[in-house]
Amino acid sequence: MASLNLRTSRREWNDWAGIIFGIAIALAPWIVEEVSNSPAVINAAIAGLIIMVLAEADLVNFRRWLEVCQFAGGIWVAVSPFIFGYGGSGSLRFWHIITGLAVAGVSIFELRQNGKVT
Repeated sequence: MASLNLRTSRREWNDWAGIIFGIAIALAPWIVEEVSNSPAVINAAIAGLIIMVLAEADLVNFRRWLEVCQFAGGIWVAVSPFIFGYGGSGSLRFWHIITGLAVAGVSIFELRQNGKVT
């Protein structure tokens, strides 16, 4: 009978979650219809695309640095509302804070899950 070692087995749902979060971050300004702040829209598109590409690369071949970069991208998205001046109002700030922290959380989870340096 085969045993499943949850600590060392590769779980790809983390990477798919990162891809979905990246898409959500990139499309968030249009979803919540807050496209008047151009720097915020450009930031969302670029950050979402980077997170999505990092998650896709991690899906193909796990590397620790990809998760670290994905964590940094998630933190960047979470603090972006305060950097780009849309942290005071609107639902885009909630969208980015929540999805950014979710990306960072999934990255930390995957880093802890794959504790070995590859």
